[in-house]
Amino acid sequence: MEMAVRRVGFLGAGQMATALARGFVQAGLVAEKDIIASDISEEAGVRFRDAVGAIVVEETNTAVAQRADVLFVAVKPPHVPGVLDEVASAVSPDTLIVSIAAGVRLETMEGLLGSRARVIRVMPNTPCLVGKGACAYCLGVAASEKDAAVVESLLGAVGTVCRVEEKLMDAVTGLSGSGPAFVYMMIEALSDGGVHQGLPRPVATKLAAQTLLGAAEMVLTTGEHPGTLKDKVTSPGGTTIAGVRAIERLGLRNALISAVIAASERSAELGARK
Repeated sequence: MEMAVRRVGFLGAGQMATALARGFVQAGLVAEKDIIASDISEEAGVRFRDAVGAIVVEETNTAVAQRADVLFVAVKPPHVPGVLDEVASAVSPDTLIVSIAAGVRLETMEGLLGSRARVIRVMPNTPCLVGKGACAYCLGVAASEKDAAVVESLLGAVGTVCRVEEKLMDAVTGLSGSGPAFVYMMIEALSDGGVHQGLPRPVATKLAAQTLLGAAEMVLTTGEHPGTLKDKVTSPGGTTIAGVRAIERLGLRNALISAVIAASERSAELGARK
């Protein structure tokens, strides 16, 4: 793919754009000088430049669109139609458009850019900021397998990447897009339990966060079913099974399933309005 010679542009220089750009540079996929961005906020542009390195923050979206080989649409969802309408004439048929705007359908973007536009829709999540993102993407009509490989290479620099059909993107939003908030609540609750039992708050929070991190790594590394790994910790008549019983009695499993469903359904509602 020769990613090192590609110029990557960002329409919008917020936190997620900054995380992605920094990941591309740190992975050696794109040189600092080959990243360009535009944002209506001068402050956001300065933060982007300082975080990523020696990049150029352009004043206009059109200037970025004209120069980018891969163009990330990183503005808030309600602003996507206006921004794409603005840059449509500046986008080359050779430009790969990658949208990270939640809920904005491929059909909507292709309608604004033209049926020949190579568009890919991506759902990242905030752990991309620390290189531990869970991203999913789907291809537009004109996007090729080579385009898919480019996106997998780029997003792989900031976490895990999965390819799905567009009809599943709302489910992705509900699970990995909204999921970090659910996990933070779990960490907070575990920490509260530790504090209740006498642990200092900093110690309780550190142990809780590391426990979730370590358990997640066990799932990814071993490939074993989470239920199997749970059983390996749960000794007959021991402390863990007492805790598992309390969890089942109070309904944590149902609460998390319901949270993903509710977030997915809300994503579908928001997408239908666009």
